[in-house]
Amino acid sequence: MHPRPGEVWLADLGLAAKTCPVVVVSRYDEDPPRVLVIYVPLTSEDRGSGYEVKMPKLPFLRLEGVANVQGIASLPQRRLERRLGVLPQEVMGRIKDALRFALDL
Repeated sequence: MHPRPGEVWLADLGLAAKTCPVVVVSRYDEDPPRVLVIYVPLTSEDRGSGYEVKMPKLPFLRLEGVANVQGIASLPQRRLERRLGVLPQEVMGRIKDALRFALDL
């Protein structure tokens, strides 16, 4: 399994035995030195900030919501449970812009 940027996965984030959808933002690497994935969580709580990217209605997500770039984190690849789908390139571009804003890049 080699998750790619823009893929949405259901991940075990260790939060009270809940799984949550996340967007992979780490670069594709067939042979990474650590088997970690950098992700941005998806949430239904929209606070209307520059750290959030509105998600369009996607067939593989139950609810509409936002990608919360302030929640950027990494997790072991083995905690990705199943691939849900792929974001449109335009949405992934807005997530990258929000990451640049959040990280002051």
